[in-house]
Amino acid sequence: MQRYSIPLTPGPVSIPEEVLAAYQFDYGSADLEEDFFRLYAGCERDLQMVLGTQSQVTIQTGEGMLALWGALKSVLRPGDRVLAVATGIFGYGIGEMARQLGAEVEVVGFGHDQAIDPQPVWEAAKRFRPRLVTAVHCETPSGVLNPLDVVGAICRDVDALYYVDFVASAGGAPVEMDSCRIDLGLGGSQKVFSLMPDLSVLAVSDRAWAAVEETGYVGYDALKPWRTALGDRYFPYTHNWHALAGLAVSLQMLLDEGLAEVYTRHAEVAAYCRQRLQSMGVRLFPADEDFAAPTVTAAYVPDQWTWDALDAALRSNGMVVGGNYGDLAGKVFRIGHMGSQANLNLVRRGMDVLETVLTAHPVRQTAPSPRS
Repeated sequence: MQRYSIPLTPGPVSIPEEVLAAYQFDYGSADLEEDFFRLYAGCERDLQMVLGTQSQVTIQTGEGMLALWGALKSVLRPGDRVLAVATGIFGYGIGEMARQLGAEVEVVGFGHDQAIDPQPVWEAAKRFRPRLVTAVHCETPSGVLNPLDVVGAICRDVDALYYVDFVASAGGAPVEMDSCRIDLGLGGSQKVFSLMPDLSVLAVSDRAWAAVEETGYVGYDALKPWRTALGDRYFPYTHNWHALAGLAVSLQMLLDEGLAEVYTRHAEVAAYCRQRLQSMGVRLFPADEDFAAPTVTAAYVPDQWTWDALDAALRSNGMVVGGNYGDLAGKVFRIGHMGSQANLNLVRRGMDVLETVLTAHPVRQTAPSPRS
């Protein structure tokens, strides 16, 4: 398996040595020992600071999709109404997930190169009266960062729960769950937190806990057991102590740096990345930088190149970025500058490689390459 000296994928991102070291220790039995419960409680407190919330934060074993599915299953019953606000693949996908659970789903959809416009969301919410409104903060495939507060206000006006996927933004951009009135906030470990894809984060408001109790869903991804798990010292399954230890290190690094400084670092690296791409004549996606994400930059595959050829050329120079999905596959590629990769020197090296490749091979290439 090839290793790359310039990792700029949009997740899983590279893992800092300090975090990796936490995985190496031999720990005890996570479901029995007080050391583990103290570690879990500390991670929850730190996550509350990062997410801007006083709500309970659950930390579960499993990749971020565990949180997305678990939250939906735990508060929805067949026939419940869900308003899915979608500006990209994940926003539309969450609506489809809810539909598969038997919910009545209406989608307020926007283009993949657009951010949420609150007016049509407000009109649909007033008419449809959903139990749950879903949104995605950072649409990783398209590099769009959506506003959260305006949709939160709409949710309160129509008495709907507010479900937000901030997997690719939490820790790299302000989330502020409480001021945005988010009831179910969903995160994952492999993006800004710079861990392996082995933990999911699910913050739950009191309103959402009431819905969880009413729904009564039972399953591996059910939220209900987590409400009392720490206090009872009885978790639904044996937890991943190693990953939690890594998360503790990662969160401490963020807080030691200072959240304001972390957000500034991400914004500055993103701005540099976009400026370099534009100087090479590479078109940004979306073109409107007002809602470009600070954690990932999307851009069109340059003219006279295929994605496979560009990917192969970059990999041959030690650099790996991200391909895409759905309608954007083969057309738009992604540069991940989140967490450990929100590093100006790393992104500068990556942009130098890209510029060299585009300059040296101005004509279309056809060599196949592995997908990223």
